[in-house]
Amino acid sequence: MFHLITRKIMKNNYSRLKWVALIILGGIIFFLSKAATAATTTSLSLQQQEVSGIVKDQSGLPIPGVTVTVKNTNRGTITNLDGEYNITAPADGTLVFSYIGFKTAEIPVDNNEEISVLLEEDVASLGEVKINAGYYNTTERERTGNISRVTAEEIELQPLTSPLQALQGRVAGLEVVDQSGVPGAAPTIRIRGQNSLRNSQNDNGNLPLYIVDGMPINSGPVNSINQFTSGIGTDPLSGLNISNIKSIEILKDADATAIYGSRGANGVILITTKGGSFSGKSDRIEARVYSGVSRVANFVNLLETPRYLEVRRQAFENDGVEPTVSNAKDLLLWDTDRNTNWQEVLFGRSAPTFNANLNYAGGGEFTSFNIGASYFKQGSVFPGDYSFEKTTANFALNHQSQNRKFRLNLSVNYGLNDNSLFSSSNFVRTALNLSPNAPRLYNEDGNLNWEDSSWNNPLAALEGEGEAKTNSLVSNLGLQYDLTKSLTFKANLGYNLLNSKENILLPIETYDPAIWNRVSNRSQHSFVNRISWIAEPQFHYKKNKGYHNIDALVGATFQENNNDNLVINGTGYSDKQLIGNLNAADAVSVNNDRKLVYKYQAMFARLGYNWNRTYFLNLTGRRDGSSRFSPENRYANFGAVGMAWIFTNNLFFSEKLPFLSFGKLRGSYGITGNDQIGDYRYLDTYESTPGPGGLYPTQLTNPSFTWETNKKIEGALELGFLKDRINLNLSWYRNRSSNQLVGYALPAITGFNTVEANLPATVQNTGVEIELSTLNLKTDQFKWRSSLNLTLPSNKLIRFDNIDQSSYANAYRVGKPLDLGILYQFNGIDPETGYFQVVDINQDGRNDFDDRTAIRNLGRKFFGGINNQINYKQFSLNFLFEFVKQKGSRYYNNVPGFLGNVNEESVNNSSEDGNTSLQRPTQSIFGFIAYNNANLSTYGITDASYIRLKTLSLGFQLPEKVTGFIPSSEVQLFVHAQNLFTLTNYDGLDPQNPGSLNLPPLQSITGGIQINF
Repeated sequence: MFHLITRKIMKNNYSRLKWVALIILGGIIFFLSKAATAATTTSLSLQQQEVSGIVKDQSGLPIPGVTVTVKNTNRGTITNLDGEYNITAPADGTLVFSYIGFKTAEIPVDNNEEISVLLEEDVASLGEVKINAGYYNTTERERTGNISRVTAEEIELQPLTSPLQALQGRVAGLEVVDQSGVPGAAPTIRIRGQNSLRNSQNDNGNLPLYIVDGMPINSGPVNSINQFTSGIGTDPLSGLNISNIKSIEILKDADATAIYGSRGANGVILITTKGGSFSGKSDRIEARVYSGVSRVANFVNLLETPRYLEVRRQAFENDGVEPTVSNAKDLLLWDTDRNTNWQEVLFGRSAPTFNANLNYAGGGEFTSFNIGASYFKQGSVFPGDYSFEKTTANFALNHQSQNRKFRLNLSVNYGLNDNSLFSSSNFVRTALNLSPNAPRLYNEDGNLNWEDSSWNNPLAALEGEGEAKTNSLVSNLGLQYDLTKSLTFKANLGYNLLNSKENILLPIETYDPAIWNRVSNRSQHSFVNRISWIAEPQFHYKKNKGYHNIDALVGATFQENNNDNLVINGTGYSDKQLIGNLNAADAVSVNNDRKLVYKYQAMFARLGYNWNRTYFLNLTGRRDGSSRFSPENRYANFGAVGMAWIFTNNLFFSEKLPFLSFGKLRGSYGITGNDQIGDYRYLDTYESTPGPGGLYPTQLTNPSFTWETNKKIEGALELGFLKDRINLNLSWYRNRSSNQLVGYALPAITGFNTVEANLPATVQNTGVEIELSTLNLKTDQFKWRSSLNLTLPSNKLIRFDNIDQSSYANAYRVGKPLDLGILYQFNGIDPETGYFQVVDINQDGRNDFDDRTAIRNLGRKFFGGINNQINYKQFSLNFLFEFVKQKGSRYYNNVPGFLGNVNEESVNNSSEDGNTSLQRPTQSIFGFIAYNNANLSTYGITDASYIRLKTLSLGFQLPEKVTGFIPSSEVQLFVHAQNLFTLTNYDGLDPQNPGSLNLPPLQSITGGIQINF
């Protein structure tokens, strides 16, 4: 049974709240005394007078929408757009100034006719957190769309290569799954489920849009020929410095994503890096250093030698077969007293981790800058001296004219990844499969031991060399000029470069010397080059008149991506020293040589209107053009509408529900497209023949296919209780993606497998998201915040006309989730053979796909995270639990009785127990088929739910008497743990990715120091 500890209350993620100019509270929220006595009433002088003034913040900016009341009366007003107010009050009365985001101030009238006030910011209030919505900014209080925000404080200490990995368990509706614990490997990212039937690495229609400082990044994993990341790819964001990220916003619903058109069909992830600010404060330097170790947290419970040999001998006895040198070398040739834990040998090392980060911010009133650099290095848990190194540099420049009409924002982020992690074999798979009494790795002379060619020595892979270097540059220039008080012209100009080069050198020493006469020295080379640019001119209009507030924009997007991929193999090098020099190879072959160009153009517009900061309407429209469609289908229109009502601005609710400090209803509906398909698929394509002068077709033309359509609808309720000490957000969503763009299967007689086409299929994702944050306790020295996010998703294929006649009949079922298993029905043990058996549904005497009628949902039933932040004097403690309820594939690497190890749970504890639910050990092909069928049946599905302590951070800020020798300094010591422990019943390496035999996410412990001065 999977249990959650829901009684822990959650942390408010918004630890610092800032007032944003012209974000106005459109209503009056104040409570009247219900028991005002006559004496209190008569204490006010009968003499009345007019009082006026201006309310400003600490920066001297006027604050519109401030509530001004006469204490102990029902008389009140609000400040206008210039912060001005006018009210009639008793000469000896008291004025109360209140505004969300600021501390309430009480000022005696004392016969004064003019009273101006500076309000002090209250960082503990809800609603004035500035949120990046892409082309515009909003606040947590006034947003009409579903936008989640993660701040730098939550992720900057995590020893990870990708900022996306730091989001695990922190955001409702966001699934982040590590496909491998190898540094740099791309995780799987889904925002509110799988929308497209295309779900492979090279043809994935479910990728969200990544935007770094306004520059879109190709979110597809970078192709890799490394054995550890092959089929997974590397993360295109791994070149970013996590410590330089200011915030990450996740845009989910139609209202939030429609401004990005088809690019935002699967959600948008906005990454904002740290920049300068016009604060006028002195320059600041931030230095952070930490080091520690990482390791695999869990090993599979494999058999040790005595039990393993017992199972092997029993297999031969059960089958009535005599062990021989050819079929039982582990019994007859290898040392039966040797016992090796190959998991510890091949991926059980501790990997050292080191990070250093330096950042300098300075400037003045009109020009500010931020410059920084970082170095990250993580060793390997595998044999060999391998490591992953990342060096980054970042620069940000902000400038404004003296009249503040012109602004310039420049950001540049550069990263260099140097990954020497290489293997021509997968050490994890090998370690899980090797017999515990397999031969020793080295002979007494120090050479590799091949045990008379009776096995493949796994360390032979170390004789090869490999390296992957990736350079990435993300730059953006934002220009802004105020044409009038209400009209602003903006231009967003971005450039992105990613260059990846992999070289793998494979001498004949990676093979058994007995076959050196049949192999040759060879090399593999991969080159990936991605270049993209974007230009977006925009006009922004903002006008406030009385209770009416308009915020509008119109703009255009011009974007181009150039992607080059080249894979070359060289063979027949005469000498080991020449491997990699293609000029010295006997033969050179090109496996892949593709040059792809993608062009995108769009016009977009947004109209935001609110009345008295109470009723909100947001209209968005976009016309997209994509080069991936034929000219007649190249353009399409998309749009959305979002609405919100802050009902607690109504006096009825504030009087009847005094405990409710904030309440908002919001909803949205919109249509977006999706063009995440390969380039040129509407054309006939050709490649050159191996011989000179020839071409052959590789793709059939189909100019008729068009955009996928994604219809999104959402309704939400947001509540704040007890002066926003408790905040609850409830969201319901439904996304329907139709007109699916997939490869339509063709008969073999055509010479092609598929042709691109729209299929009459509709995928639906629905769900409920719950977000709860609480301020549990707050005193002068102690503060405890908690937060919870919980997602209950549901994915379903609700329509697919004539699916039985398509190639997808073996993969999907109408009315069932996309992430499902179509399985045999497990039928226990065959009493005659002792093998697993499955039900022969059609009773034709064989087991084939027609017998696979059992359906199991392998997606997540619910997932989320529980976070707590505790501060006591100079101490801080932060920890996050991630939890997932799901089914997954059972751990399976070998058949009990075959050569190769198995886990303890797959064999009987007593060989004489005849009443068993496990297949008897066997080494026959019939037993192999039976066991394999069982793992393709309901038997092969198990509970893969887990609760994981994802992060744990403990910090201590040194007192001033210790740090006094450094002027204006703050020194903090910290310890951080990642994946500290996992509670699960899953018997494989990692329940997050059940069934995988890749390296699981590593457990790490680091400690360091941060100095700010």
